[in-house]
Amino acid sequence: MSEFPPEVRHELPGWTLLWADLEVRPGDPASLAALRAETAARSRASHTLERLAEHPTVAALRRLFRQAGCDPTRYRPSSEALLRRVLKGEELPPLHPLVDINNCLSLELAVPACVMNVPNLRPPFVLRAGRPGEAYASLRGPFNLEAKPLLADAEGPCDAPITGGERVKLLPDTTRAWLVAYMPSGVVGPTCGEDALRSLLAAAPVVTMNACGWTGEV
Repeated sequence: MSEFPPEVRHELPGWTLLWADLEVRPGDPASLAALRAETAARSRASHTLERLAEHPTVAALRRLFRQAGCDPTRYRPSSEALLRRVLKGEELPPLHPLVDINNCLSLELAVPACVMNVPNLRPPFVLRAGRPGEAYASLRGPFNLEAKPLLADAEGPCDAPITGGERVKLLPDTTRAWLVAYMPSGVVGPTCGEDALRSLLAAAPVVTMNACGWTGEV
């Protein structure tokens, strides 16, 4: 899997995928704790729960979900669900350095993002809508993928911007992962996404980026 970003066939229009090859490195975990708190605080300063649906990125993601056949008020983008929890006063919990960076990026950009365990990935990928009867084991249990946006590799669905796939989840000893951020084209650009990620990594140098790129529309 030397090619990066990986090959992705986009069957759903309107999406830009930001890809980053990330790796854990020795560092002060206190910087990551501070980053989680600061990112949550910035989100509370930038958004309100009452007007969250009006935010341009949130509204654009909802449109893209509807275009795929998914009701975004029933199956919320993971970023909107995370933002809602933070705006209600919850803090970002310490999970795993790679997951923590991922969650901070999701809050910063207001877009779904996930990190996937590299050895369990089988490129190439396709971004498409779930097919009738399609489902997978998600991080929250069995999940019906029909008419929902998803990312699949050669073995089948591996992630959805609603809930991640069990097959590619990170383990406690995982030190490398591929991050993918699902961005609405024309609303959040790849340069904006990359700059936000680099800023987060500079603030918490317990994770380094080996490579970065994007696929889909600008």
